[in-house]
Amino acid sequence: MPTLLVVEDDRTILAGLAMNLRFEGYEVRTAVDGESGLQHALRPGLDLVVLDVMLPGLNGFEVLRELRKRGSTVPVVVLSAKVSEPDKVMALDLGADDYVVKPFGLAELVARIKAVLRRRSGEGSVVRFGDVDVDLARQEVQRGGAGVAFTAQEFRVLRAFLSAPGRVLTRDQLLEAAWGLGYEGTARTVDNFVRALRVKLEADPERPRHFFTVRGVGYRFER
Repeated sequence: MPTLLVVEDDRTILAGLAMNLRFEGYEVRTAVDGESGLQHALRPGLDLVVLDVMLPGLNGFEVLRELRKRGSTVPVVVLSAKVSEPDKVMALDLGADDYVVKPFGLAELVARIKAVLRRRSGEGSVVRFGDVDVDLARQEVQRGGAGVAFTAQEFRVLRAFLSAPGRVLTRDQLLEAAWGLGYEGTARTVDNFVRALRVKLEADPERPRHFFTVRGVGYRFER
């Protein structure tokens, strides 16, 4: 189930979008201003951001600029009442994947989201590290050319790490990315799943080369 973040300050529009996108089968997270939208967008496990331009605090262009500045490649669909060509060009130059003009039909927005996700799934959908190949689109893992069995939840944890290489992720961030908001898991839950990843993917689980413990904080993935 793809996970979307919708950043929109009009709470009526936000509630409607969230409800309809969930009906379409997406997991949806929300934010109502630029600062919180940026922080949510930088968290692991996101598949796409729907980003309004006119936001309190940081506007959508500033959020997009900061996302790309920090190395995030998460797909972004910009929503805007601005219809001028310079605004569209600015959004695309800053790294947006699509630009949808308000008012828009829900069917059009959903179609554009699906199109962006399809394009992205065909670009670099296989992540390699060490002797491991992870096909994100097919949700398949191979090590040394042989298939490795993964549960759906193990794959979500792995995917959260792969979406944020080199970044330290807290246990709470991993819980949110892999289990969703409101899950009442514990740090031990994350520790057990990271242990499973090490056993399945590390040459020596006791001396990991890819899934590192950051004491007192969480974990970090390195290719």
